[in-house]
Amino acid sequence: MAKSKPAEKKTDLNRLRLDKWLWAARFYKTRSVAKHAIEGGKVYCEGSRCKPGKEVEIGMEIRLRQGLDERTVIIQALSEQRRGAPDAQLLYAETEESIEQREKQALERKAQPSLWQSDGKPNKRDRRLIHRFKQS
Repeated sequence: MAKSKPAEKKTDLNRLRLDKWLWAARFYKTRSVAKHAIEGGKVYCEGSRCKPGKEVEIGMEIRLRQGLDERTVIIQALSEQRRGAPDAQLLYAETEESIEQREKQALERKAQPSLWQSDGKPNKRDRRLIHRFKQS
């Protein structure tokens, strides 16, 4: 029987899985969280939905949503290892439009009045009012 050759590892990085790059660039804490975000439609690569195994290259545009913020970034470098935040920021460059839009949205959120200010847990009377409201 013929033995198969072991897979050769590339020393220079030309392509990398999207979920691995998002993890290394510190957008998500784990690869599985990155995978769920991609599958949930929160990450777009080159303007279309993609799969976690999509191979990304330098220069590709990625749009991702985290919470209320949406970012558009251009891949500047590839890395398989997760490093500190200063090193991770060198892997991408956020577009000017994305920065302006995020700042504008942050100002709009701050300008909105907070309607649900609470002193803590509702007391017995408040709970009765809540139940009465829900049942009507």
